[in-house]
Amino acid sequence: MNKKEFRKKLLRLVIPISLQQLMLALVGFTDAVMMGFLNQDSLSAVSLAGQVQFVFTLFTFSITGGTSILAAQYWGIKDRDSVEKILGIGLKMLIFSSLPFFICAALFPELLMRCFASDAVLIELGAQYLRAVSPSYLFIGLSQAYLCIMKNCGHAGKSSLISSVSVVLNILFNWLLIFGVGFFPRMEVRGAAIATVISKAVELIWTYIVMLRGENIKVRIRFVIHNDKLLSRDFKKYTLPLLGNLLGWGVGFTMYSVILGHLGNDAAASNSIANIVKNLAVCLGQGVSSASGVMIGAELGRGRIDLAKEYGSKLCRISLLCGFISGAVILCVIPFVPLFKTITPVAQGYLKVMLAVSSYYVIGKAMNSTVISGIFPAGGDSKFGLKCDTITMWCVTVPLGIICSLVLHLPVPLIYIIINIDEIIKLPAVYRHYKKYLWLNNLTHTKSAA
Repeated sequence: MNKKEFRKKLLRLVIPISLQQLMLALVGFTDAVMMGFLNQDSLSAVSLAGQVQFVFTLFTFSITGGTSILAAQYWGIKDRDSVEKILGIGLKMLIFSSLPFFICAALFPELLMRCFASDAVLIELGAQYLRAVSPSYLFIGLSQAYLCIMKNCGHAGKSSLISSVSVVLNILFNWLLIFGVGFFPRMEVRGAAIATVISKAVELIWTYIVMLRGENIKVRIRFVIHNDKLLSRDFKKYTLPLLGNLLGWGVGFTMYSVILGHLGNDAAASNSIANIVKNLAVCLGQGVSSASGVMIGAELGRGRIDLAKEYGSKLCRISLLCGFISGAVILCVIPFVPLFKTITPVAQGYLKVMLAVSSYYVIGKAMNSTVISGIFPAGGDSKFGLKCDTITMWCVTVPLGIICSLVLHLPVPLIYIIINIDEIIKLPAVYRHYKKYLWLNNLTHTKSAA
């Protein structure tokens, strides 16, 4: 392995992707801060309503993940035609997955909110948010397919720039519309939703303007309508297990919010803030995870199996370091909890415990994310994550959380500790599977060694 070449590839991907993840996390952070200036109910309601978008994001990530698996390998052998066909398949699937979320959020928002809260005020405020934010689901589905292709085809920086500008617009319009600055109306919860819609519309328009320029990969309507049978078969083969994995993990993660949401407003508010802090802290680790899929996938597509193996080993060590850095960052936030004046003293007490738990949770999360979501799928090994997350979440942490909250009525901090052990307990199984090297596969049908 040429260490200089490795560092160059890694930094070229990790820096823009981590920045993009940071900017996305900042949206949740600013939403929480601005909602907190209104009242604790608005903060909790928007946080719980955001779980619908979180579930939608799982579908988006699985489809873009399937797109990345194949696009990275075919781009490794510079098969442009196949990459455009893969883009067409991914775009079609994203359109079909976006429609149900748009319809349900627009027409049945109260029903969705009852899944996450029992408080009438939280349901009403959350329903306002969902109804207004619903068009953004369509925009996200259309833009993410191409942004994913850009990352895998040497334009990670431009992809991150588009996403980052979209986030800045979101934050700006949050401020203008939530509080009614200048000639803008004061819309509070609905303002946060409309800000998201505006920013995602701009992101979509900009993405397709970039696509039309020069020699960039194009969206070919014929490839969207009539998918290549061989690539479509491969796409489903690697995407469906990834979807099952993300849904199993994501719905389980959402269940944690459901459990805490039914324990009262203090638990919901503190959990929402803890999640925001975690999301901000793990941006670097998420960048390494995404970069690992692109880097290893490209080398496997070129037939450089030994080099891909070396890359995997190096990326695992880097992800572990990122996890410890993220944990240290979270610990540094704990002394500043009293500054969160908009939540009650009880919620502040919960938040301190939640942040302490999150400091070790993110170490396991960084490692598992890189291996399960990056390295394994890069070589087509996407089934292991489904098995691993299904067992740890649905056979251990979710049942324990439900029993401890609804049957045993244990204290909120203890319940939070119990439902956040999943990333730690699956580490040994992930390591054992990694060492089997079942992920070292060339998935392209036009085999070519560089």
